[in-house]
Amino acid sequence: MDVHHIKPHFVSLQNLNEVIRLHKNLALSEEAVSVIEECRNYIDATMKTRKDPVYGINTGFGSLYNVSIAEKDLSQLQKNLMMSHACGTGDEAPTEIVKLMLLLKAKGLSYGKSGVQKITVERLITFYNEDCIPVVYQLGSLGASGDLAPLAHLSLPLLGMGEVYLKGERMESAEALEILGLEPITLKSKEGLALLNGTQFMSAFGTWAVLKAKKLSYLADLIGAISLEGFDGRPEAFDELLHLIRPHNGQIQTAKNIREFLEGSEIITSEKKHVQDPYSFRCMPQVHGASKDAIAYVEKVMETEVNSVTDNPTVFQADDKILSGGNFHGQPLALAMDFMAIALAELGSISERRTYQLIHGYRDLNPFLVAEPGLNSGFMIPQYTAASIVSQNKQLATPASVDSIESSNGQEDHVSMGANAATKLYQVVNNLERILAIELMNASQALHFREAKSSEFIENFIETYREEVPVVKEDRILHYDIEASIDFIQSLELDPELIF
Repeated sequence: MDVHHIKPHFVSLQNLNEVIRLHKNLALSEEAVSVIEECRNYIDATMKTRKDPVYGINTGFGSLYNVSIAEKDLSQLQKNLMMSHACGTGDEAPTEIVKLMLLLKAKGLSYGKSGVQKITVERLITFYNEDCIPVVYQLGSLGASGDLAPLAHLSLPLLGMGEVYLKGERMESAEALEILGLEPITLKSKEGLALLNGTQFMSAFGTWAVLKAKKLSYLADLIGAISLEGFDGRPEAFDELLHLIRPHNGQIQTAKNIREFLEGSEIITSEKKHVQDPYSFRCMPQVHGASKDAIAYVEKVMETEVNSVTDNPTVFQADDKILSGGNFHGQPLALAMDFMAIALAELGSISERRTYQLIHGYRDLNPFLVAEPGLNSGFMIPQYTAASIVSQNKQLATPASVDSIESSNGQEDHVSMGANAATKLYQVVNNLERILAIELMNASQALHFREAKSSEFIENFIETYREEVPVVKEDRILHYDIEASIDFIQSLELDPELIF
């Protein structure tokens, strides 16, 4: 099996996507091992002689920073921290997100600034490789002093506490360790804080969202092009000349995608009775393109974050400094994820408008895209469903980052709410997928009523889709068609270099 070596160097989201997609195992590079051990040795040596308080190493946490902890209690302090902070609740975080958290936590610790033992990082990697996924809950993080509660649940199993899914089976962590032939880790000074302080809950959701959003952005262009064909739309709005005089990158790319999808189409080149199309068709480059630009911005933010040290305090052994700061604060992520939630909600909004246009009975299409409308309701209600989801996305797009609340007896007096932004974004992405699936149902059905052929690319795509979702000739339970359409979109393997 291919192995991805975690190094204290830059890794792109595309690299991470490859690790996930190809199911690569993880391992620490020699360089990472060296800097991790060097930092740990520095902590051990320093704390033997240093008597002044160092936050999180020989003090309490949060507003208890002024409470000194005896040397004999430093290990217990870290264990207590882990247990007391495991206060997550609500729905479980999806296992694919938690697995990514394991990767990103190991990556953040690989820089040798956190003071952890090598075995601690290796255990995170073993969990990843063995598909031993801690049970983590979605509610409980303020996105500021690190993702404390989620990361506590992520880290508890290292100590043989909490719960995990091992190869998909839920069990006590102690049982999983026994199956894997592993002993619980005994934390040393600073380690618990290093594990709990950080932004890996937020950044895992954000990374996942960016990767999926790029795919959905491409599919929005493709499905929008199919809708355009079904609606007998005009080609002029996608002419390169229009977009070169307003050269937003996303706009140019969307127009290019649509031109390529439609190349060789009989429908698009046929004589038209109408001189303009509604905005939801004509303005796809401008709307889809703006969302592309937002995704590109968020991708840069996420790449910076996953290549950062975000725990506290951090160790600079070359400078003989242990510095307490605020790299755990999730504000950059919160703002970015709120931005992307808005951008993706808009992709869904314009998609639903195209669905709405297709069912009116305009441009020689049957009302509700079905033979014998009246006897059959056809595609009347899928549009309702899409409209409902679009409305929910608008509500979810309300920014979380404009909120804050005081915690830890006033010590943490401004928080990012980035974790709430992250979990909202997750819902928006999945909702967008559902909206596009409904548009694909409608667009392909509209295309069925056209005598002329679309492009070879689109015709082949629809032929593949029809293997899963046949043409609707009379009323049937369309819930199953919607679910099959969602499954179809999820099953599509797209070349990452192609889609964005």
